[in-house]
Amino acid sequence: MAKCGCLWIVLFYLSYLLLGAVIVSLIERPYERSLRNQLRSLKSGLLNDTPCLAESDLDDFLERALEAHRYGVSVLTNSSQTNWDFASAFFFVSTLVTTVGYGHTTPISDGGKGFSIFFAALGLPFTMLLLAVLVQRLMIYLTDRPIQAVQERLGYSKRRVTQVHCLVMFLFTVIGFFLIPAAIFSAIEKDWTYLNAFYFCFISLSTIGLGDYVPGDLDNQILQPLYKISVTFYLLCGLTVMLLLIQTSQKAMGLHFLTQIFDLPLAEDDEEGDEELVLHSTGTHPSLQLNGLKADTRPLAHSEPPSYNSILPSSDQRESQRLEPLPNSGGMPKCG
Repeated sequence: MAKCGCLWIVLFYLSYLLLGAVIVSLIERPYERSLRNQLRSLKSGLLNDTPCLAESDLDDFLERALEAHRYGVSVLTNSSQTNWDFASAFFFVSTLVTTVGYGHTTPISDGGKGFSIFFAALGLPFTMLLLAVLVQRLMIYLTDRPIQAVQERLGYSKRRVTQVHCLVMFLFTVIGFFLIPAAIFSAIEKDWTYLNAFYFCFISLSTIGLGDYVPGDLDNQILQPLYKISVTFYLLCGLTVMLLLIQTSQKAMGLHFLTQIFDLPLAEDDEEGDEELVLHSTGTHPSLQLNGLKADTRPLAHSEPPSYNSILPSSDQRESQRLEPLPNSGGMPKCG
């Protein structure tokens, strides 16, 4: 039954991917076609207005410009900012070790690429360790103790209190790290709508990092270095809160509904938790009530394994048997 449950999960996941591919293709393909037609129209108009410009030369220039833009270098006359000042570099290494990786700024030289590999190889485990330590510490003060306090004062079950606490944390996360930051980003970034800003927050805190929207890329922004560093700390705090929410959700639900839907075996911890719910004490020996049958949970006494000495008579028994006279038989004549 467990194999069938795993197979259903795999089929459901593949169907989900196929459905997403179909929907996003139907949505985005018309916009892509329209944008391609606009670019072709602009290119044709430029070539018609400047007959001395060869099409091959224009194509070469566009390829070089697009390649430079891929590394974060723009050929526009009003773009003079560098991508490797301290604030931009700090923002880059933070997205590197947190696996966000927007891709808007990438190393150009071989030395920068090699250093990025070395830095990420050390920084990724250290970042995961840091987030795990922070989440474990925050779980004590923001999850375990509040749940225990409410449970002791109001007398509700631990699972019910944990579910309510998880809902409160979810609302706090959505408001504090999605809705409010989206409003701030849409106010600072002039060409971002509120939907674009909310989209950036979700893509960033889920570590997807598509890179189509990156804060702090506009020219002449006020306090741009401080703004980029602030975004870096927003990402670190947001990732910590997201992990804390995931841990609390697992604690609240335990994924029991998935195991029941797909008939999956419970983990050892879940099985022990389920047994504790039905375990009750009767005197000094507890018993377990499972499926209407009362089974004694006392451990069986382990006796010593049998040996040959235990089935042979002792030396005293052998001596008494040797000295004991044989009984007279009626058919045997007496000697003597």
